[in-house]
Amino acid sequence: MTDALPGAQVGNHILVLSAWLHYGLGVTIDQILSVFNFHLHFKLSAGGLVQMWYRLQEILFAWYEQIKTQALSSKTLFADETGWRVKGKTWWLWCFTTGELTYYVIDRSRGSPLLRKFFKREFQGILVTDFWGAYNAIACMAKQKCIPHLLRELLRVDKYEKPGKTWQRFAKKLRRLLRDAMRLSKHSERTAPDYVSKRERIGVRLQELIDRSWKDKNARRLVKRLRRHQDELFTFLDHVEVPYDNNTAERGIRPAVIIRKNSYCNRSEQGADMQAVLMSVFRTLKQRGHNPLQTVVKALSTYLLTGQMPTLPDKVAASG
Repeated sequence: MTDALPGAQVGNHILVLSAWLHYGLGVTIDQILSVFNFHLHFKLSAGGLVQMWYRLQEILFAWYEQIKTQALSSKTLFADETGWRVKGKTWWLWCFTTGELTYYVIDRSRGSPLLRKFFKREFQGILVTDFWGAYNAIACMAKQKCIPHLLRELLRVDKYEKPGKTWQRFAKKLRRLLRDAMRLSKHSERTAPDYVSKRERIGVRLQELIDRSWKDKNARRLVKRLRRHQDELFTFLDHVEVPYDNNTAERGIRPAVIIRKNSYCNRSEQGADMQAVLMSVFRTLKQRGHNPLQTVVKALSTYLLTGQMPTLPDKVAASG
């Protein structure tokens, strides 16, 4: 076949289509085989599919590395993690994402060892995350913690802890402070004197909240968190491109969560590596406005002619 990898029994279109169905859309292997074997009368086996995908992973690994490099050079990077199963044991799927790329890693660690492998040197951008402690070990230009996480924590205590009046006073002050900061971020002119004044007041109010002695145990617990992340709560007020939430990472990890429900994760470490590579490539191409099938098939044609993959495509320019 002229449009197939050497020694392959199927063409590149079938190879990429099957991989995209599984790693891009979350269709199970059994469902893919059903479509090809019974509906299209195109005989494939589960083992044959997986071996084809391993070859595709090896070729697309160059793009995976480019995605990582671009993530590490981004001005603002969003991160999140969720549970994953490998060989029946709990591992973790990490997601590092921006509006134009997503880099997945599946690792046995949910702690700082994985983060130190990813951030091998100080990150020169702004890292947006939730309050998971592992992120504390990463050196960055700046960090932004997810404000809605704090608001949800206030709601959780209100609902489940049966707090007293001290907590209610604390929660009211913190909730008002956070919401005032969120409203202030919508200010159209951040160099205006009134914005500068209100921004300074936000910092003063936070300091007053932290310095006050609170008797309620939940208030003390949250004050400890506020003190630890004092310089990471209102970065969004100083950088207009930084949001006050981690929704970008949560959206980036959601496709993987859907795939997890269908596929039951991976049976081997090698399969987990392939999962991360192919999901990253398909997700990034989609974010950049490219058709994943056509783009990868075209790149494979170039690879067959030159022995090298073309550069990972940039985002499609918006038509004016």
